[in-house]
Amino acid sequence: MSQPPYPSWQPWQQGPGGAPQPWSWQAAGGSMLASHADRERTVDVLRAGYSEGRLTEDELRRRTARAYEARTVGELALLVADLPQGPVPQPMVAAVPVPRTFLPAPRPTNGKAVGSAVCGGLCLLTFGLTGIPAVVLGHAARAEMRRTGEAGEGLALTGLALGWLSTAGWALMLLLGLIATLAHG
Repeated sequence: MSQPPYPSWQPWQQGPGGAPQPWSWQAAGGSMLASHADRERTVDVLRAGYSEGRLTEDELRRRTARAYEARTVGELALLVADLPQGPVPQPMVAAVPVPRTFLPAPRPTNGKAVGSAVCGGLCLLTFGLTGIPAVVLGHAARAEMRRTGEAGEGLALTGLALGWLSTAGWALMLLLGLIATLAHG
């Protein structure tokens, strides 16, 4: 096998003490032919290295050109050997509390949304009497939250669901009662 027409060493291949290592095609980690997907993955790693400030633009251009010319997986591996090829684990540091000044302001919860959830929850205890107020407050709260950006969407939806279920249950009971009255009377 003849060696590809590359220089005898690459600036990113450094041995102990920072001395350049000779490039060895057979020791390149594999003589398996590279696919288009292999080349694209290598270029993605190179671009990530550039965006993180690990490569200069000129070095990115040279390595990318060499990646597209590479014939084997081993040649591609040499191009990214000095770059992280995935998320690099960061050492755990003690969590420093962020001063309140820099924390985002808490969004207030919409009062009508809370009222809707409470009325919806009370539907069982009040035999559905609070179902209609839960629906009215839920719709009003959702409209108000879209306008003001307040929190409480889950509360409003809970109140709406329970209110509509209660109202539908009462409507069904009244309908069945009316049908029973008309059938017997």
